[in-house]
Amino acid sequence: MSFDTPNGTRGARQPGHSRIEHWGNTSQVKRIRRKGDPEHAKVVVLVTVGSKTGAERSTPVRRFPGRDGSTIIVASASGAARNPSWYFNLAAHPDRARIEYAGQRIDMTAEQLHGAEREAAWKEITAQAHGYSKYERTTDRVIPVIRLTPRAESNGAPAPEH
Repeated sequence: MSFDTPNGTRGARQPGHSRIEHWGNTSQVKRIRRKGDPEHAKVVVLVTVGSKTGAERSTPVRRFPGRDGSTIIVASASGAARNPSWYFNLAAHPDRARIEYAGQRIDMTAEQLHGAEREAAWKEITAQAHGYSKYERTTDRVIPVIRLTPRAESNGAPAPEH
């Protein structure tokens, strides 16, 4: 399925644009890469390739376990009107995604969920993390739900030092 969710016209302030938020995200990315709990990782580092720059971008994201070893992530942007930048990066390069935590790197392929499959995943997500329901009420865009599936050649190899 395609990445086809348009930006909305109303919503919360887009997160991650202040120097303090940038510093906080950078610190969180370093900690997750170093100490993330591989058994119970609720937050992982999503690594994407920039849609315009081609540069690697790292973002901490909440993960939800999917079926068959997949990972589900939500492009909520805290209920902002615009989709997060990483959503557009995944749309441009769905086969070049990666998640990292606790010294592990897992190459992934991204796919946006639609229809009944999205609704079922959304119901599970909002049951586990109630804040996403608030984000849905804050914005007028449909919040994208993304499935990340490990690529066959990925073996959960240790991440290199950053």
